[in-house]
Amino acid sequence: MSKSRAFFSILVPSATVFISSSCIMVLELVASRLIARHLGSSLYTWTAVIGVVLAGITIGNYLGGRIADKFQTRKTLAILFAISSAACVITVILNNLVGEWIWLWQFSWPVRIFTHVSLVFLLPSVLLGTISPVVAKMALDRGLATGRTVGTIYAWGAAGSIAGTFAAGYYLIATMGTIAIIWTVGGILLLMAIIYWVRLWPLHLWTILFVCALVLSVTKIEWCQTAGAFLALRQEPDSQLIYRAESPYCYIAVRRLSSNPERREFIQDKLRHSEIVMEDTNNLQYFYTRIYSGLTQGLSKDKDKLSVMVIGGGGYVYPRYIEKLWPGSHVDVAEIDPGVTEAAIQAFGLDRNTHINTISMDARNYVDELLEKKRNGQEIPQYDFIYEDAINDYSVPFQLVTKEFNDKIVRILADEGVYMVNLIDMYDSGQFLGAVINTLKETFPYVHVITSYVTLPSLRDTFVVVATRHQIDPEAIFSDYKKGLRVWHLDESEIEYLKEKSRGIILTDNYAPVENMLAPVVRQSAKEILARKYLEQAEKLKSQSNWDRSITKYRKALELNPSMSIKAYNEIGLIQAGQGNLQEAEKAFQSAIVYHQETGAKEKVIASIHFNLGIVLQRLNRPGEARQQYVKAAEQFRIELAENPNEAPHWTKLGDTLATMGDFKGATEAFRKALTLDPANLLYYDNLVKALQYQGRFDEAIEVLQKGLEFMSRQGQIDAATKLKKYIDLLEYQKSKQKK
Repeated sequence: MSKSRAFFSILVPSATVFISSSCIMVLELVASRLIARHLGSSLYTWTAVIGVVLAGITIGNYLGGRIADKFQTRKTLAILFAISSAACVITVILNNLVGEWIWLWQFSWPVRIFTHVSLVFLLPSVLLGTISPVVAKMALDRGLATGRTVGTIYAWGAAGSIAGTFAAGYYLIATMGTIAIIWTVGGILLLMAIIYWVRLWPLHLWTILFVCALVLSVTKIEWCQTAGAFLALRQEPDSQLIYRAESPYCYIAVRRLSSNPERREFIQDKLRHSEIVMEDTNNLQYFYTRIYSGLTQGLSKDKDKLSVMVIGGGGYVYPRYIEKLWPGSHVDVAEIDPGVTEAAIQAFGLDRNTHINTISMDARNYVDELLEKKRNGQEIPQYDFIYEDAINDYSVPFQLVTKEFNDKIVRILADEGVYMVNLIDMYDSGQFLGAVINTLKETFPYVHVITSYVTLPSLRDTFVVVATRHQIDPEAIFSDYKKGLRVWHLDESEIEYLKEKSRGIILTDNYAPVENMLAPVVRQSAKEILARKYLEQAEKLKSQSNWDRSITKYRKALELNPSMSIKAYNEIGLIQAGQGNLQEAEKAFQSAIVYHQETGAKEKVIASIHFNLGIVLQRLNRPGEARQQYVKAAEQFRIELAENPNEAPHWTKLGDTLATMGDFKGATEAFRKALTLDPANLLYYDNLVKALQYQGRFDEAIEVLQKGLEFMSRQGQIDAATKLKKYIDLLEYQKSKQKK
């Protein structure tokens, strides 16, 4: 056989195996990204994805060899490519369905992940794995040398795998997004099927179905979205989703949590990274940022400007807080993912022209750059505060928690500088938290650990580890600068307990088994996710007036995750009260209160539970007991407002409680505070005016409404202004009757 003929004889098989191998690796990388949205990115997920895909290829290679010996290769390849194309569509459907199959969440966490990955990605891996042996048989049937042919096919298959890996990792995912990639792979496989057997009529039928499914999956036409969601070709449309994108590092989304005030959350993969009130960026929503804030205020009281670095930008909530409270400060943010920064600009209120300096690289590399400049005699920032906010419970950038990194951090801190690390762990297991403490103590003489004032030891929570070269007194700082912030400052015995749990491990660049240390946290997270899914189902059933099933789901949620007991019992109590089952409602509210007392749980809803119980007792004709609950509700609301005085809804609830107790003067002040915080809320005008009416203070009520009328008119809210004008007319009439 001539060389030119041999070349063309091997060209088609080589190109075929190159394409099929590329598709396998593209799907493998896409699998890791799709799974991360449901299950996070951890050692478990990567192990499952790699293991399942390799298992699929192995099974496919075996089956492909058997198929190649029995059937004509060209037509066989056409059928295999067509079925593989259909498997891609099935993958899209299964990915949308499996994440909602609540029975899967009852498995252990590793089994849960393995099952999810297998259900979604094993079939396409097996089918694509069958292609290489069939292609090898086709090449050998052309009379080419056996060794050279097999070697060439293997080489082109490996080259295709490499090309697919780099194409997906460096370009396709960030450019197209994971779902679009799966559809593209499906289209390529369908095209290959047609090339191999253009006369096979079922292929043309499948082509029509493929195009129809694609249209339903990706187009923005309303009926397509509805039909696509019904067929599980796309996720159910989320009306609150403001922004979503896929970067080379993660899936990013911004959701609206409420409209008045407008509250949004910033999501990276499955992690809710940040939350913000758009009209009040200084109103820090996450507890750990309030710890940051209290310590920063207390330790920088003599400074007008600060020099700070934030490791991990997220929604840029805390960097903007620093920028606003200390104008002119030097604020560096080391955020490796430019996609995160862009999302914060487009949907989280970050000004594109902000003075915050973003460094789009790994924080470790940035610190190395600074130290290199310092060695060369260049001036570099000496930071007053460095905040590490790049750690979550599933995926820890280990290079940012080692002794070597800490030794570098201390060299860019000012003499009185403070290093704060935010992480997630469980106190009971505490392996990772203990290791971080051990490691920081190798570099810093003083290390403190602070978390919410009572965290359940068996549940995961956020801990802030504070490292300094000088002694500080966090409790005194919080009492002066965050009076309402209730914290648990771990004492020496509690820190020693954590150090023992970690077996004295010091994290280094050569040894940092962070994933293994966080395994208990990941398993606990699985229960929390399942409990949240039960809560979501319960709330949906409640909205459908399916009361009994809703109560059953609430009870399952609290059984799985006791920390949800207060919320679940409150909802059960409200349902029972709404149905007139007052004794059952009383039991539910009492159960929530008992849980709160026994565990010291910190849910803010406890004040509302006291109020709700008071209403039930009032309806049961037990006014004395009802008043006791109202008093406790008012106390709890005041405690919550001391911690976060800018929560308008809490001022309103306090006002409702005081009004129910007959304290209209106190209610008036609470309603006035809520209205000051949110002057665009018509309900707050109504509450305040009614409280003034009960006291016969018509002039003040009219004055409040007139100010509201002016505000609404300036804002262009004509309907709201009209309602306020009618209310003013009503009050004027009532006032005139009162004078008569």
